[in-house]
Amino acid sequence: MTQKYWFQIGIATIITLVIIKLLLELNFLFTPFAIIIKTILLPVIFGGALYYLVEPIQRKLEEKKVPRWGSILIIILGMIIVLTIIVVAIAPKINSQINSLIDNFPAYAATVNDWRIFIMDRVGHMPDQVKQLLDSGIENIESSAGKIGGGIFNFLQSVTSAVLTLVLVPFFFIFMLKDHEKFAPQVYGWFSGNFRIWLEKTLADIDQALRSYIQGQMIISALLATLLLIGYSIVGLEYALLLSVFALFMNVIPFFGPWIAFVPAAIIALLQDPKMIIWVSLITLIAQQIDSQLITPNIMGKSLDIHPLTIITLLLAAGSIAGFLGILLAIPFYAVIRVIIRNIYDRRQMIKSAATRKV
Repeated sequence: MTQKYWFQIGIATIITLVIIKLLLELNFLFTPFAIIIKTILLPVIFGGALYYLVEPIQRKLEEKKVPRWGSILIIILGMIIVLTIIVVAIAPKINSQINSLIDNFPAYAATVNDWRIFIMDRVGHMPDQVKQLLDSGIENIESSAGKIGGGIFNFLQSVTSAVLTLVLVPFFFIFMLKDHEKFAPQVYGWFSGNFRIWLEKTLADIDQALRSYIQGQMIISALLATLLLIGYSIVGLEYALLLSVFALFMNVIPFFGPWIAFVPAAIIALLQDPKMIIWVSLITLIAQQIDSQLITPNIMGKSLDIHPLTIITLLLAAGSIAGFLGILLAIPFYAVIRVIIRNIYDRRQMIKSAATRKV
């Protein structure tokens, strides 16, 4: 019986559950390691994302005989110039729109309250559930307006923590630019034979999958944000730049990102002028069609062809497990796992084929 496949699977499952139980009981031993991993994880992620964004530039520079440190210095200087332009030209406008939005927040809450009164006067007898929903919504909006000032301290704490975390980002970023070719050989260099060949191919496929996703998603997000900024500016939507910057970051999230970015734009449009929401909806629809029909197919192609249902499932599960960070990492993590499984399957097929030929 011990040779039966189902028996071996059952024993392996039991042993795995026992190990997990023991690890949970001894979690205090792993707390320092968890803290270290959490501290390093975000800088590695941001450093890796920056590396994949600028790696094509570095490759082009080195093809023109620019030495490694020369290409790194050129890239860093270019990034400093871009950041300086953003800070000088864009940051003051964004800050002005944020301050204006905060100042107008109580007025927006009052407008929503007027709508509530208008609806209740016209409709008359509303279901109790609808009344409670409206009342709770108004209370939340008004309380949020009062909490904006009190939340500044917490916001500053979060910013300070983020700054301290991102101090390590340049270190990892420069390290990746300098020695990125050495990582894979250091991994598969410990092995030999066919397994070494397979591992080298697997690491190359993982690198290509991450490269395609990060570069493609960033370019798509920037193009979509630009389209939205142009459209919002044409129709005269208030806070167009702020909403477009918000869309720039939200569009990094596949599938859900554009809809998350649409919600605040629709609310601002409705408060500004109820007719404006028609234009905002039309602009969003046009931008999404341009993305799905022209931008995404030409930038990302079929390299990460994932079914929408799979994306939704992954994002919902990752969001429940790890919050916003999980949502950001769900698709690239899935892409890496899929590459590994596909390569394992191909290797098993090759082994079976070789065994069949020998027979």
